[in-house]
Amino acid sequence: MNIAFTPNARRPDPAIEVFDDAFLPLRLFAAGVEQLFTGLAWAEGPVWFGDGRYLLVSDIPNNRILRWDETTGAVSDFRNPSHNANGHVRDAQGRLVSCEHLTRRITRTEYDGRITVLADRYDGKRLNSPNDITCAADGSLWFSDPSFGIASDFEGERAEQELPHGVYRIDGATGELSLQLDDLNGPNGLAFSPDGQTLYVIESRAKPHRLIWAYDVAGAQLSNQRLLIDAGGPGAFDGMAVDVQGNLWCGFGGDGSRGADPAQLDGVRVYSPAGTLLAHIHLPERCANLCFGGAKGNRLFMASTHSVYALYVNTRGAVR
Repeated sequence: MNIAFTPNARRPDPAIEVFDDAFLPLRLFAAGVEQLFTGLAWAEGPVWFGDGRYLLVSDIPNNRILRWDETTGAVSDFRNPSHNANGHVRDAQGRLVSCEHLTRRITRTEYDGRITVLADRYDGKRLNSPNDITCAADGSLWFSDPSFGIASDFEGERAEQELPHGVYRIDGATGELSLQLDDLNGPNGLAFSPDGQTLYVIESRAKPHRLIWAYDVAGAQLSNQRLLIDAGGPGAFDGMAVDVQGNLWCGFGGDGSRGADPAQLDGVRVYSPAGTLLAHIHLPERCANLCFGGAKGNRLFMASTHSVYALYVNTRGAVR
């Protein structure tokens, strides 16, 4: 589906709703939301490759990863089929690491294009459907493993769940897989604070409202679980990115409950490191996931249902 989009000529862009004056230094007065391309079935997992000046985005139901070229604006297939890939990250060596729903595994793309399987089982049982992934400063990879990809044939293949919903860590030196969390309902987006000492995890099926949890991190150990953000209504978090000041930029939409207004919920919610709501970037589609990129790391790329949008901001991503 192609979504028609007309950029707003007014400045500041009224699509950027400010709730707290602390967001004003993060907003570029002359910048507005733009649509880079459309025509996807469900856009997810954006990751920026500055060395090639391109963005990769998963189109999960269409079983492909798309490549958007910053220099030409051209969109092409990067990988087709993609095994219904979802989230991506670059590891400490700059290699692409992907969450695959269909094969229920984490893979790494080597420099020569070969695919290495990093994880597909835990305790002898198949993973559910790895969803989102991030890389810690020590080179370890942390990923969420809800059952979304095996719940139907839309984003993977229907199958029996063998493990509880979990968050896992792959050791950067040994490759050992360890289960870190198994008490969240639908763990989804995850990210580290700029200093690497806090892990944020979205609980995307929490009731009655969606939640974002924070944990202290010491190597492979998590402690001091605390609730950072409660959606406080029918809004739903998905993926997120963190800027250099520690603010959380969260993909947002409705939770499917009756009475929810997608037009008010769809977009990106921005929170301070303390969990204060700073702003909402309104989009004509639900935003699943996002990342920072561009030549200076100050361009926010938003994978939003059928399209990818972008916005220049006055900060940079903590991960580039």
